[in-house]
Amino acid sequence: MADKRDYYEVLGVSKSASEDEIKKAYRHIAKECHPDLHPDDKEAEARFKEANEAYDILSDPDKKAKYDQYGFAGVDPNYGAGGGGFTGDFGDLGDIFGDIFSAFGGGFGGSARSTASRNGPRRGESLRVRLTLTFEEAAFGCKKDINITKVDQCPDCKGSGCESGTTPEVCPDCGGTGTVRTQQRTAFGVFQSTNPCSKCSGTGKIIHTPCSRCRGAGRVRVQKTLNVTIPAGIDDGETVSLRGQGNAGSNGGGAGDLLVQIQVRPSPVFEREGTSIYVSKTLSFVQAALGTEIEVPTLDGPVKLNIPAGTQTGAVFRLRGKGVPSLRGTLRGDQYVTVDLETPKNLSARQKELLEEFAELSGQKTEKHTTRKKKKL
Repeated sequence: MADKRDYYEVLGVSKSASEDEIKKAYRHIAKECHPDLHPDDKEAEARFKEANEAYDILSDPDKKAKYDQYGFAGVDPNYGAGGGGFTGDFGDLGDIFGDIFSAFGGGFGGSARSTASRNGPRRGESLRVRLTLTFEEAAFGCKKDINITKVDQCPDCKGSGCESGTTPEVCPDCGGTGTVRTQQRTAFGVFQSTNPCSKCSGTGKIIHTPCSRCRGAGRVRVQKTLNVTIPAGIDDGETVSLRGQGNAGSNGGGAGDLLVQIQVRPSPVFEREGTSIYVSKTLSFVQAALGTEIEVPTLDGPVKLNIPAGTQTGAVFRLRGKGVPSLRGTLRGDQYVTVDLETPKNLSARQKELLEEFAELSGQKTEKHTTRKKKKL
């Protein structure tokens, strides 16, 4: 459970994606990885199940809201049970529960939960950036440098917040817990409440000599350039995840991830659907009737294609292995070439005569061009 991927990352959509965008992304993955199409592919089956789980949460407004606020803990009460994946950090929700439970004498362990929530390891926030690729870069993969601004651990104090050679003092008021318990006597009895310690601001420690670089925060904002490897076959709207390249965590928590959302520029020549490539070529009437050899653009460069005599408009020819590489495999898709016939314009008199003769030989009726006869009248 601890290795679960972010549901938005699974579907390759942003957190602000609409219902239609979420549904479209899910259908794309479900179609690509359906077990019926890949009966012996365990990886495709696992991705299909992963997409189903993500869509089940993100397509339900109530579940989505809980997931957006509390992560996996908001939609799966068993997340991290026995697996070490969940630290008990419910954020503000844990503080609320802690205050409610402690108000009834602490019998539910609210103080411990609140303390763990406040002073326990906190994972850093994940960052999202958009990267635009050309059609060919997405098809064959590439390496790209991206510039980001992120929160990183202070290199001078190593995240402690203290100036070199000094250490923080355990807060004397809260004993390092970050919280203090107060009692209030009412007509109904004595009620207890747990609140953040005002002396240490809930951190459980007091820094007498703050680090001059981060001013005691333990983290600093930096600009970094990262080299990202884009896998071959990635498509528009999909996401590349860089583990641990997001904002730094606190209190020993790990860093978040950097989620690179891919945007692919449309090609003026090719259209793509999954791993298939589509192009159109225009033929003249004579080429289609008599047959010919034409040059067709592909991702690998132009290739020759034989057009048989009698080809009709709308005919489709298949070029095997000339499509896009599979994102999670070694095979490539195919390219499909659709031909359209072009009707000639601005015919010369001789061309018209030949076509009329052809029509007569074919038994076809045409409107005779008698311009010259009209002039004699």
